[in-house]
Amino acid sequence: MSQTTTLTKTRHEQVLDTIDEVTNISSNLGIAQLEIEDLEINGRTVRVKGRDVVNFGSCSYLGLEKHPAIVQGVVDAVTRYGSQFSSSRAYASVTLYSEAERLLEDMFERPVLLAPTVTLGHLSNIPVLVGDRDCVILDLQVHSCVQTAAQLIKARGIHVELIRHNRMDILEERINELKGKYEKIWYMADGVYSMYGDFLPLNDLYNLLDTYEQFHLYVDDAHGTGWAGKNGTGYVLSQKPFHERLYLVAGLAKSFAACGGVLVFPNERVKRRVRNCGGTFIFSGPIQPPMLGAIIASTKLHLSPEIKSHQAELQKRVDYFVETCKSFKLPLIGESNSPIFFIGVGKPGVGYNMVTRIMNKGFYINLSVFPSVPYKNTGLRIPVTTGHSFEDIYNLLAIIAEQLPFALKDNNSSMEEINRAFKI
Repeated sequence: MSQTTTLTKTRHEQVLDTIDEVTNISSNLGIAQLEIEDLEINGRTVRVKGRDVVNFGSCSYLGLEKHPAIVQGVVDAVTRYGSQFSSSRAYASVTLYSEAERLLEDMFERPVLLAPTVTLGHLSNIPVLVGDRDCVILDLQVHSCVQTAAQLIKARGIHVELIRHNRMDILEERINELKGKYEKIWYMADGVYSMYGDFLPLNDLYNLLDTYEQFHLYVDDAHGTGWAGKNGTGYVLSQKPFHERLYLVAGLAKSFAACGGVLVFPNERVKRRVRNCGGTFIFSGPIQPPMLGAIIASTKLHLSPEIKSHQAELQKRVDYFVETCKSFKLPLIGESNSPIFFIGVGKPGVGYNMVTRIMNKGFYINLSVFPSVPYKNTGLRIPVTTGHSFEDIYNLLAIIAEQLPFALKDNNSSMEEINRAFKI
C-alpha cells in the first residue's frame, strides 16, 4: 500500500468531525460561543451583537449572583486575603476553607469536602471510592464529567458499563448478574438531568439499596442544589433521607451563585481518605478567596429562612412554564417540576432555524444538539430563573409556538417526525 493512500477515518475521528461541524454551524449562525457585551449584568437580559435579548440560557436558577450578602462576602474575602492564595490544599489553605466546609456540614448534616469544581471533585472521588474488585454501572445520560472520571478507573481494569436511562428494571437485572463477580456494585447517575430536567427515580433506587448490600449509589446533584430541598441541599435530599451507601456531589456554580463542588460522604473515614488520596486534592489549586467568600455568604443564606422565599418564587415560574407549554401544545420532553425544560425539534437544522428565529424576536435560548443529545433528538433547552417575569415566559413560548411550523417547513420536517424521534 502506498504511504500516500488515504486511511479510513476511525469512529473517534468521525465523531470529532461531526461535533466540530455542528459547533461551527452554531457559532457561524451567531447562536453559540457568544460574547456577552454587557458592562453590568441585570439577571434578566444580556446584550448580544449590540442588542438586548431576554436570557433564557442561565443556570442561576435562584438569581442570587447579585444578592447583596453574597456580593459583600466576595468583597470582604478579597479585601482580607487578596485575589488568590496560591497553594495546594495538601500544604496549606486559608481559614475561609474551614469556615465554608463547617457551614456546608451544617447544611448537609454530613461530612463534606469542597472541590474547585464538580468535575475536579469527581476526578478525586471516583478513583478513590471505587475499589479494584468493584464494578460501575453508568446511566446513559449521567453527566459527561462523571463519565470522564469513570474512564480513569476503566484504565485500571475495572468493569464499567452503560445502561439505558432511568431503567431500574435493567439495573436490577445487572445487579443480579454482577453480584457474584464483584465486591461492590456502583450505580452513577444525576439527581436532575441537565438536558431534559428529569429526575432520578429515587424510590426505586432506595428499594435497591435496601435489598442489595453490595449496591452503592453515586449521584451528581449539581443541577438540583440550591433551588430544591431543605436549606437547598438538593433534589435527592428533598425526596429521601441520607442513606449510608449514598455518595452525593452538590454543585455551587449554578443555583448557589458561587463556584465549586461539594463532596458529601456518609462518614468521616471516607472523607479523610478522599482528602488524602484524591489526585485533584493533592495536585490542583484551591478555590480562591473571593469565591470562598461567596460560598460562605451563600451557605449562610441557604441556612436562613430567606431561602424558602427564593425557592417558592422559582417554583411559581416552573409551574407557569409547564401550564403555558401545555396550552400551546408544545412538544415538552421529560416533563418535571425542575427549572430545566426541553422542547424537542428533532433535526439539527430545525434547531438552528428555531434559535435564529427566537433570537430575532428578542430571546436567547440554548440549543441542545449532538453530542449533548443524540443527533436526531435536537431540542431547545430552556432554564427558568427567578429573573424571568411571567410575561417573559409567556412571550417566549408564544414565539416558539408561532415559529416552529415555519422552521419545520424550512427543513422538510413535521410534528409527526418530532413525535417519532422522541417516541411521544
